[in-house]
Amino acid sequence: MKKNIEVGKIKLLFLFSLIVILSINPSSNLKAISDLEGDFIEIKVLDKISSKNTLVKIKNGEETKHKDLLIKSMKCKNSEFDDNPEVTAYIQVKDLTKRNKDDVFVFNGWMFSSSPSIAPFDHPVYDIWLIKCY
Repeated sequence: MKKNIEVGKIKLLFLFSLIVILSINPSSNLKAISDLEGDFIEIKVLDKISSKNTLVKIKNGEETKHKDLLIKSMKCKNSEFDDNPEVTAYIQVKDLTKRNKDDVFVFNGWMFSSSPSIAPFDHPVYDIWLIKCY
């Protein structure tokens, strides 16, 4: 009986030390989270009038002018799942043809690669789809 108690104490001590070691090394967890966030996005812009697609690369935090649109990516993130990857990005779009001084965005929100209809970009001339975050 006394031998079984000693073995149980050793197993418990081993389990406790393993938990402490894994919780002390959070750098591996931070690295995994940072791998999911990207610095650049790729979007596809469709000109509905000419039916031409253009692939546009945008760095997060910077604005890019594409024809009559001013597009800014604030943040992007990849999903953790490899079988059905989901790309999300926070994007702001201004229409430069509007002369209104209010600086109102045509689109200001999260865009999803797998479901663009969740938060649709609604513009009479252009369509935008999120392709990649890296």
